[in-house]
Amino acid sequence: MTLRSLVLWRHGETDYNAALRMQGQLDSRITPTGIGQAERAAPVLAGLRPDVLVTSDLSRAADTAVVLGSHTGLPVAVDKRLRETHLGVWQGLTHAEVEAGWPGVMSIWRTSPDWAPPGGETRAEVATRAAQLVGELDAGGYDNAVLCTHGGLIAGLTPMLLGLPIPRWSVFSGISNCHWSVLRRRDVGWRLESYNTAAPV
Repeated sequence: MTLRSLVLWRHGETDYNAALRMQGQLDSRITPTGIGQAERAAPVLAGLRPDVLVTSDLSRAADTAVVLGSHTGLPVAVDKRLRETHLGVWQGLTHAEVEAGWPGVMSIWRTSPDWAPPGGETRAEVATRAAQLVGELDAGGYDNAVLCTHGGLIAGLTPMLLGLPIPRWSVFSGISNCHWSVLRRRDVGWRLESYNTAAPV
């Protein structure tokens, strides 16, 4: 058996999100708003009948995943390959501070998957490590997987699995807090069913 569906779910809102601060691999905390977002999303995602649930080891993702685990009864596995992009010296800075220190460079970072902040990772590197986990789940006898992870990773892993060349990855914009992407397996490979999907309000 190979995976038939893959849901890439971004964590709920964090204190850094609310402050427009760059998180990267810093372990920022989910807010009450973020937990509420997860509570709204969980019944919808449970309806997709996942049989495996894996989360990033960063607490904002793990705390989000626990909410879905309580709805599905699934154990929450942890894999650090689902961590967000390491943002190097940008981690902890506000968007305004990055723009002041590196004028115009944030737009390059957002549109160039093979460019990294100083001391950080490229989106292509992040997608590659996450794709290793997808390959293991694919060979593990699972049918429908949910990965609770981060916006930058989702924006890279989605086009990688679809087989898009790196220069075209920027067609996938960022994904909002507690929104998700659904990919389904067809005979010729992965196909995108939805992107940046939200639970009903």
